[in-house]
Amino acid sequence: MNIKLLFRLLGILSLLIGLFMLASLIWCNPGIGYHTDNSIVTQRFEWEGFRGLSYSSMICFLIGAVLISLGRGADGKLFRKEAMAVVGLSWLLATFLGALPFVLSGTYRGTSIRTFEKEERVFVIAPGLKIFQTWNEFDVDAEEFKILHELNAAAARGLSANALSTATGLGNSNELFERLASRQPFDQWLIAPGQGEHLAPSDRASNYRMRWVKMNFIDAMFESQSGFSTTGATVLSDLEDPYLVPRSILFWRASSHFLGGLGIIVLFVVLLGQGSAGKALMRTEVPGPTQDTPAARIQHNAWLFASMYVGLNVILAIILLLMGMSPLDAICHAFATMATGGFSTYNASLGHFDSLPGIDGVALEYVVILFMVLAGTNFTLLALCLLGQPLMLLRDIEWRTYLGVILFATTAVVVLGLIFGEFSNFESGIRDGLFQVVSIITTTGYGTDDFDSWNHFSRGLLLLLMFIGGCAGSTGGGMKVIRHVLFVKILSIELEHSFHPKVVQLLRIGGKPVEDDSLRHTILVYFALILFLFVVGFLFVILLEPNDTWAVHTENKLIDSASAVASTLNNIGPGLGTVGATQNYGHFGVVSKSMFIFLMMLGRLEIFPVLVLLVPRFWRDQ
Repeated sequence: MNIKLLFRLLGILSLLIGLFMLASLIWCNPGIGYHTDNSIVTQRFEWEGFRGLSYSSMICFLIGAVLISLGRGADGKLFRKEAMAVVGLSWLLATFLGALPFVLSGTYRGTSIRTFEKEERVFVIAPGLKIFQTWNEFDVDAEEFKILHELNAAAARGLSANALSTATGLGNSNELFERLASRQPFDQWLIAPGQGEHLAPSDRASNYRMRWVKMNFIDAMFESQSGFSTTGATVLSDLEDPYLVPRSILFWRASSHFLGGLGIIVLFVVLLGQGSAGKALMRTEVPGPTQDTPAARIQHNAWLFASMYVGLNVILAIILLLMGMSPLDAICHAFATMATGGFSTYNASLGHFDSLPGIDGVALEYVVILFMVLAGTNFTLLALCLLGQPLMLLRDIEWRTYLGVILFATTAVVVLGLIFGEFSNFESGIRDGLFQVVSIITTTGYGTDDFDSWNHFSRGLLLLLMFIGGCAGSTGGGMKVIRHVLFVKILSIELEHSFHPKVVQLLRIGGKPVEDDSLRHTILVYFALILFLFVVGFLFVILLEPNDTWAVHTENKLIDSASAVASTLNNIGPGLGTVGATQNYGHFGVVSKSMFIFLMMLGRLEIFPVLVLLVPRFWRDQ
């Protein structure tokens, strides 16, 4: 194995990640890094984000320098096995390095207490267990529950004495708070006015507050892998409070989408060429079954993909700026859209802009729908359109199927939504239904409506769309449309072969026979592996994740576990139930989060480059 070249490439990757971290530092300045929503205002320089990104970039540069030094004198020969090792190890290294800013900046991920209003039940993170998180239920009376519930709803800012009394309707709310704060375990999680962090901001220092939990390294690895794999799943509960999640960290989070959508290996090939090595690398990382390409054209194709990807990001960012978004929001949402990632800068995702003055929320959603469809389209076809051959889109069976699935699913969701009264009118049904269908099939994972409250058929349809994904050669995740097209054709051939065993049928795409004889076997193996991983992951979650994660809704554990595994394996982001459109993955335990990290990487790299790293013979054989 060409160890020196492996070190060299990993070193270059470390330097690139470090440079992107440095670029995120400019958003620490409140004059640049501000939200479109004027109600979210802070004039404070983000020293936490500055510290976290600065230290992280230094670590990246140090690791990069060491690895490049170890790889000095490497030649450009890289074969398939080495290429798989480079791809798998690159994503492992990127996940580790990408997690550093979250931890070193002290980013907060969620509240320490969960309250459920209908049942008046309270669950608290077990004291002292910062990594191996568990939720313990505690008994409180009705008045104490009101205190905890209102503080939970007020997030980290908390409530003043008057606001707390008004919210709870209790004249003795201050006394009730003090009584709670004197009992274990609430004494560790409740903060009285004038207590807590000595650097608490002025908008909350004199309030009654609930302590929030900082991200541990597993949380940070989850967020990092979700960014690089363009999954868009998150453990963060409040993106809008810059004291919890600095805006510079939000930009770094979006930057991981940009890098992941472009592809680490595409970057290598664009910058270094790598000749036949580049061919091996591209075949290993670029998703979906593709035609064999001469090594001489690999760098040209990588440049084409990168140019179109960057160009579409720039165009979308400019459009969003012109529509009224701030520079931070416009760039972050452009990165998230074109990478089909879905990381937003608001808790309500793109749905937040519906209520903002000066922003046409309807027009914004349709613009994003268009660019999500483009991001899920094979970039080679987009290039042909630019060269004056738009009919190539309609001639491509994969793109026709992709568009057909979107139209069918949207029609079904809208019709059923109108029947069940989930949409107020036809226009809103079309807008919300089309947006969520496109968001799920392209694996972007944005949200403008709580689709988890839709009828069972529509929710089930969205769950199935998670397994389809975008087109091969796009930034979309999932299993890819072309694989489903081929799978149906293979089943048809095998079905006819069962009663006409002597008839020889060729596998054809677009009327042309497939020259790769191994493709039929590869497609079947891939489907079998996805099914196997889904089943194993599903059983893993329902066995090892405690029921306390679901608190009062343990009856939903089966479907929620299935959707969480499907969502992470197919790089979707949101799922159903406890990981639905208005929820996140923060309340899962460290074991489940670790498995989700693994599934996200498997889904992004299409299984083999990750699994081979676990095979001892892969490292021994020459």
